[in-house]
Amino acid sequence: MLARRVDDLPEGDGWLFEPKWDGFRTLVFRDGDELLLQSRDRKPMNRYFPELTAPLLAALPERSVVDGEIVIAGERGLDFEALLQRIHPAASRVAMLAEATPASIVLWDLLCLDDRDLRGEPMSTRRALLESALAGAAPPVHLTPITDSREVAADWFARFEGAGLDGVIAKEAASTYQPGKRAMLKVKHQRTADVVLAGLRWHKNGPGTMVGSLLLGLYDDQGVLHHVGVAASFTAKRRRELAAELEPLRAGPGEDHPWATFAGQRVPGATSRWNRDKELDWVPLRLERALEVAYDHMQGTRFRHTAQFVRWRPDKPVRECTYEQLEVTPPYELSRIFRERSERQGS
Repeated sequence: MLARRVDDLPEGDGWLFEPKWDGFRTLVFRDGDELLLQSRDRKPMNRYFPELTAPLLAALPERSVVDGEIVIAGERGLDFEALLQRIHPAASRVAMLAEATPASIVLWDLLCLDDRDLRGEPMSTRRALLESALAGAAPPVHLTPITDSREVAADWFARFEGAGLDGVIAKEAASTYQPGKRAMLKVKHQRTADVVLAGLRWHKNGPGTMVGSLLLGLYDDQGVLHHVGVAASFTAKRRRELAAELEPLRAGPGEDHPWATFAGQRVPGATSRWNRDKELDWVPLRLERALEVAYDHMQGTRFRHTAQFVRWRPDKPVRECTYEQLEVTPPYELSRIFRERSERQGS
């Protein structure tokens, strides 16, 4: 079951709210000693997260299906970059990371229990059964917090961002589980920033045809330009226009570019972990143009998701595109989220 984005938390009675976790959406199937972790596109995930097998076998009923999210918690909250590191072909590498940065799984829905298909049951019923089934669960298996209070959900929306959570999910208490349908609502943070246009990647059609994405940068307080993400949502017509429009900005072979060596920085042209054959070579541009983009939240020093182009900023000197403009939410410890659940259960 999926979620559609809305601008604000829904009003009225009959809603249940949960934090929106930023990890790998995962279905877990258990049948006795057999356990399958399955991604949204139905790929098995067991080999990437071997440390979750024993805890899930200990926590889940012997025959059950649950829905949730695999996450990795770092010192400053959820660490999606560490999660991406797990998608690696070498089992030895995965085993090393499983020990160095162990994953957790946060569960929020129970779809099947023994011979009972629960997808047609109300969300409130499924939640009650989930809490009963996972009453003895221990880390790294967690049950997501939930509330029927819009005020509490609004508080979560403000505070939990500092832990790396990127919004709030709203579900109708009477709703059934509807696979493939956007039957939930999600409210995510949305902000804008002025960034430097530092490069581009060509569209898959080939160099010079259409722009695939714009490479974005921000200056730190030492004057170093960091790669912070990309803007990529353009129509085919606009992609062709951008290819011609940005041609005069292409840096020549003899011109310096601050990302020529990328010492200590994430390289924009690095190979994708998800598709090793995907070409990510980039074209450096002269640092002469600023633009405004919309983004939801930061993951460390980068935009967590693809930014959305808003407008060019010809009035903005590129050197004024700095991290200082960004609104930063103080970290909120993940342990507090889980502790609040334990305290409520004990009361």
